[in-house]
Amino acid sequence: MTAWKSSLTLFLRYNNVSLLNCKKPHFSRRNAAHFTYHPDTNVPADGEKHKLNMYQAITNALDLALEKDPTAVVFGEDVGFGGVFRCTMGLQQKYGKDRVFNTPLCEQGIVGFGIGLAVSGATAISEIQFADYIFPAFDQLVNEAAKYRYRCGNEFNCGKLTVRAPCGAVGHGAHYHSQSPEAYFAHTPGLKIVMPRGPIKAKGLLLACIEDEDPCIFFEPKVLYRSAVDEVPIGHFTVPLGQADVVIPGSDVTVIGWGTQVHVLCEVAQMAKEQHNISCEVIDLMTILPWDSETIFKSVKKTGRVIISHEAPLTCGFGAELATTIQEECFLNLEAPITRVTGFDTPFPHIFEPFYIPTKWRCLEAVLDIVKF
Repeated sequence: MTAWKSSLTLFLRYNNVSLLNCKKPHFSRRNAAHFTYHPDTNVPADGEKHKLNMYQAITNALDLALEKDPTAVVFGEDVGFGGVFRCTMGLQQKYGKDRVFNTPLCEQGIVGFGIGLAVSGATAISEIQFADYIFPAFDQLVNEAAKYRYRCGNEFNCGKLTVRAPCGAVGHGAHYHSQSPEAYFAHTPGLKIVMPRGPIKAKGLLLACIEDEDPCIFFEPKVLYRSAVDEVPIGHFTVPLGQADVVIPGSDVTVIGWGTQVHVLCEVAQMAKEQHNISCEVIDLMTILPWDSETIFKSVKKTGRVIISHEAPLTCGFGAELATTIQEECFLNLEAPITRVTGFDTPFPHIFEPFYIPTKWRCLEAVLDIVKF
């Protein structure tokens, strides 16, 4: 066997199964996901419920916001006809072109316009078509929106600005459509950063962001738009910002994630329990900034072991902030070094996406290692 083929064989040996001889590798199906969706059983509101996927729950939230607040407007690239992910379907027909409208292809202009609307007293809900394209608006978000209240001593603010942005791995998005840029913005005082794991949390957290007094960036894991389905209360409700959710209680290992990765960790917790009798406590951070340190510390002091998993690259990912703070506050309770299971320090790949994302196998291996330490 030639050297290159030998290297390729080693590279493609995944989970101890050679893929070179597979006629149809398990990661080749574009409609397949690296996770199994775990329905949300923590419903924060009573009343009538409908079975909605995540994009429908977001549409419902935007509809309620526009109905409740006559100053609210929704704008972005192509939102007038429903947007590329259909999250604004029917809203322009219902509320008119002066409240739901398309913008030029200029992210800096979209956010700058939103800041101006919010400062003027309107509720501005803007959409960045993909989170990967939020970077032209970085200056407006970091140097303008985040600092507006502080630099004028609270005389003025743009707190009624919410920026929605689809993010994360989708199965075939590659380096311009699958990034998770939450850590860039978590470095910025004055912003709130939120990422839901499904329809119920998406609706409640989005309405909380829209009504919050600070500018919020609402990252929506795009692979969940249609794959995540819950029984969602159709009335108005909010999920508090800055509070994590203990999805699965446990006693041996604390595993922390947000967005899609929560579902990977739920499956890992089930596998660890059934196959190895290891009890994992799964925590959905939900709000990246400000994050719920109290819930995290309480869990870590109980389990003594921590694994943090996110799709973003390892270096300076938000897991690094969590790990450092946990080490500072819970050092004497730790039984093993804090472990991170993340994306790699490379641009997000296309055909090698299955090797990049933190799969259940990588996370389960981390659980076994940390228990054996």
